[in-house]
Amino acid sequence: MRHGPKQLVKIALAAACLLVSASCTTTLAGQPSPATVVRPSGVDTGFVHGSDGSAVDRLAATAVVDVEQYWKETFPNTFGRQWTPLSGGVYSVDTSDARADPPPCTDSAVDVEGNAFYCPSADAIAWDRAALLPSLRDRYGDVAVVVVLAHEMGHAVQNRTGLTAEKEQRDPQRYPTILIEAMADCYAGAFVHWATEGKAAHLSISEDSLDTALGALVAFRDPVGTAQTDQSAHGNAFDRVSAFQDGYRQGPGLCSTMSVDNRRFTQQAFTSYEDQARGGNLPFDEMVQAVAEDLDGYFAALVGQGGGTWTTPTLAEATSATACAAEQGPVELCPDHRSIQVLPRGKLAQLHEALGDYATGTLLASRYGLGAVAALGRSTQGDQAGQAALCLAGAYTGAVLSRQEGFGLSPGDLDEAVQVLLANDYAARDADGNTNLDAGFDRVATFRSGVFDGASSCQLG
Repeated sequence: MRHGPKQLVKIALAAACLLVSASCTTTLAGQPSPATVVRPSGVDTGFVHGSDGSAVDRLAATAVVDVEQYWKETFPNTFGRQWTPLSGGVYSVDTSDARADPPPCTDSAVDVEGNAFYCPSADAIAWDRAALLPSLRDRYGDVAVVVVLAHEMGHAVQNRTGLTAEKEQRDPQRYPTILIEAMADCYAGAFVHWATEGKAAHLSISEDSLDTALGALVAFRDPVGTAQTDQSAHGNAFDRVSAFQDGYRQGPGLCSTMSVDNRRFTQQAFTSYEDQARGGNLPFDEMVQAVAEDLDGYFAALVGQGGGTWTTPTLAEATSATACAAEQGPVELCPDHRSIQVLPRGKLAQLHEALGDYATGTLLASRYGLGAVAALGRSTQGDQAGQAALCLAGAYTGAVLSRQEGFGLSPGDLDEAVQVLLANDYAARDADGNTNLDAGFDRVATFRSGVFDGASSCQLG
């Protein structure tokens, strides 16, 4: 987050949900446990202004040192000039002490509560060590702290390339805040990939910890209904995860070329009072019926275009724990019976209640997608079948996003899709209940491919 003093308090309040209420995020079975990423040879905190030498400050200092080293090595090849270290230094702030010295860009230590930020006027980074970093570390592991500080260093990268706050203010349509923040998420992803390759001197980040990294980004998503044009917008979970994954897979060069011309953001404001009043969520039964009818129409057209014959599946509530003698999850496709079985309501309804209605929609879409695989004459068993089913769920979602009328998505629906994909592998399972997409990171990436590139990207040939 790159902010001046007036903006800090607003962002701190947005982050407070993470800090004070366990109900703000939902932990479900299947989520990875937090991972430790610091090598035994840590970094001394002597260069950190205000540090108390605590474990969380040592972690933060280690992250800053390795991220700066990454940019020292990478910046010349990406931008054609040398990296310059932070001239204003880094600051650890004890926000529980009102008498603590304030860092640059603030009037008091309290301004930093629940926050980490880059101050462009001082070329400095500061963080709240009393509440924010310990909470992140406890909930998501060391990697969450690393991602947050790599994001802030991303803003320092922008400052060195001429993408300054003044430029943003002069042309907010060309440089909206949501784009600036997406670039910083992208730069953070590029750094994390470098670290997973074992190139960092002090951090040891494994690919197994990527899901917790995405979990931290999800926790810091914008509140549901925030408009893309909001001056404090950072992006919904889907947009933030997308930017991070793009940086991770394609490197800082792609991040540096992101613009309003080539970047699609899915974040949207509420379109009606009714939608806002219910938080964008339909009741369980209403959602199942509405999305099933819409899925049937979408996949009938898709299969027909592919030369297959689509038969509307029977949608029923199962009478046993595994309706198809498989373990596809709380929604199962039974190819032999041409039916989609919703398992004993508690399982799917629990996800619906915990995450939102498009968690239900995503799982249903993946089973209709598996039905399309069968209707096109492909096997519903094996890795490719499960991947195709998930990708087709994304393709359906992308089609709905593009519509001007009819069944549509509400603000927050894509966040719900991201969360259910991170939480479990149901949507990526084949007809036998197997999948090779064990990591939520890979499941989200497969779903995103369908959203942005359509059904043609789903390997149905």
